[in-house]
Amino acid sequence: MKAIITGGAGFIGSHLADYLIDLNFEVVVIDNLSVGRKSNISHLMMNSNFTFHQLDIINFDSIEPLFVNTDVVFHLAALADIVPSIENPSGYFKTNVDGTFNVLEACRNHEIKKIIYSASSSCYGIPNNYPTEEAAEIHPQYPYALTKNLGEQLVMHWCKLYNLSAVSLRFFNVYGPRARTSGTYGAVFGVFLAQKISKKPYTVVGDGAQTRDFTYVSDIVKALYVASESDISGEIINIGSSNTYSINHLVKLLGGDVVYIPKRPGEPDCTWADISKAKKLLNWTPKVTLEEGVNNLLDNLDYWRDAPIWDKKSIAKATEKWFEYLS
Repeated sequence: MKAIITGGAGFIGSHLADYLIDLNFEVVVIDNLSVGRKSNISHLMMNSNFTFHQLDIINFDSIEPLFVNTDVVFHLAALADIVPSIENPSGYFKTNVDGTFNVLEACRNHEIKKIIYSASSSCYGIPNNYPTEEAAEIHPQYPYALTKNLGEQLVMHWCKLYNLSAVSLRFFNVYGPRARTSGTYGAVFGVFLAQKISKKPYTVVGDGAQTRDFTYVSDIVKALYVASESDISGEIINIGSSNTYSINHLVKLLGGDVVYIPKRPGEPDCTWADISKAKKLLNWTPKVTLEEGVNNLLDNLDYWRDAPIWDKKSIAKATEKWFEYLS
């Protein structure tokens, strides 16, 4: 089996590459390294079943020939983050929408057997119901969420119109080793772990009572794989932890002092996936509890030593646009 992973040098993509290599897949990674890190896949470079191409999915002619004789495509490449998407909506549209179009056309040209799209639970905005099911209203709050959902719509349209077998997985709050360490303020684990290393207080938004469906990366990878192996197509499926945890509980597990920063507009008080569809269609259930996942991160703290160390002042500066546009 030959698999292409777009964004394969990133957080989730590099873990997926490891998993597929262990299953003796031929793995081709496409990544422009704007978000991904070559160090995430350096241990795979000498493997005869692994190939890396530093290319951008917005350049169709450069990526299209790589899709020849490919069985499955995992499309994970995307620009993430809230504030940068507000500041640069054009760049987000080019990567997350036009780039997805290019990947779909390459799949269609080469009659790929299946494409798995990594969608985002941010498409739900501030949901009315918890746990949130796939039929909930789509209400993106910022360009990142919008462009990821537009990419999903393209995937589902190509599936229906061109008979391209496809599944879209909506991920909820993914965390784990290799999670992003740099970039604009926003990724809670990267922020907190860098603060822990530096013995700085955790910057907790609001009162910390808000909850998140923190889902460990190995559970995400397994969902990607079982979706690719399944016979289902044309389905949109939530992938979450089957629970929701407060930020106060998270910082208690991490251990350390806390300072509180203003609550941010456009953020839900809760994220919590209804995963009954994933259980039914994919026979998939999450395995890693938050306590186990946090312990794994604490055992691998060195990865976050180069992460930016945020405080109340620097966060306020970095999120000015957030408050300006979403208030």
